[in-house]
Amino acid sequence: MWSAGSGADVMKRIAAPIVGGLLPSLLLEVTVYPVIYYLWKGKSLQKSEDRG
Repeated sequence: MWSAGSGADVMKRIAAPIVGGLLPSLLLEVTVYPVIYYLWKGKSLQKSEDRG
């Protein structure tokens, strides 16, 4: 993204959206997805414990 060599103008256009997409994806994977999974699996575990 910060290069100034040959072909850098083309690569800058490609690198900005890639970095912009990777950072939110990383944050979602580390914070939001585990919480959703825990809530989803936690409810199914509670249901199975109530039955058994």
